Amino acid sequence: MKKIGIIGAMELEVEQLKSKMQVEQITTKASMEFFTGTLNGVDVVVVRSGIGKVNAALCVQILADVFEVSHIINTGVAGSLNPVLDIGDILVSNDALHHDMDVTIFDYQPGEVPQMGFREFKADQNMIELAVASCKEVNPDIHVKTGRVVSGDQFISDKQTKQRLIDTYQGDCAEMEGASIAHGAYLNNIPFVIIRAISDKADDSAEMDYPSFEREAAKHSALLVEHMITLL
Repeated sequence: MKKIGIIGAMELEVEQLKSKMQVEQITTKASMEFFTGTLNGVDVVVVRSGIGKVNAALCVQILADVFEVSHIINTGVAGSLNPVLDIGDILVSNDALHHDMDVTIFDYQPGEVPQMGFREFKADQNMIELAVASCKEVNPDIHVKTGRVVSGDQFISDKQTKQRLIDTYQGDCAEMEGASIAHGAYLNNIPFVIIRAISDKADDSAEMDYPSFEREAAKHSALLVEHMITLL
């Protein structure tokens, strides 16, 4: 039976979704509040994970073990690494990887978790296609692109680091949770997709741009999710 887990790192990324839910129960686990109910007639669990990779991974495991979700959608904001992605655009993940994992001294690829045999966690193709179609339906004026999410416990706000993430990982956007959510979903065999609205350019202007655009960006991402879940 379909039950969709929807994760946002910050309250502004999930508040719109929670306000439109028919909430049946609120369960607290690991200091996170899991809102169970329906959204547009679909069974969902909506949760604010908190910021960073550890919070995100714990959140996925709880969704898997306690709520037995069938799909995971991660909604939120990110910094652009790709010049064709401007502030306000939306990126839908093809895949995700950890940019702060480095065991290259033992001949692993940059970003590769040892002994996994690969470094990219691939999103579900059907969910990717539905996310793109939903964005075009509900945000027709918003440019949407598929690409790579790179994640680490670091807010990217300088040109040198930004260029390294482009050169080394071919990232399209940078944030702090997506790869851990992808990693956890993969280990639990749960199809997933990451949706990121671009809030800043991940460079020297990021600190200035982010507060101005994060709320508007999060709203567009949430609208996409609301529509997408009805198609899954």
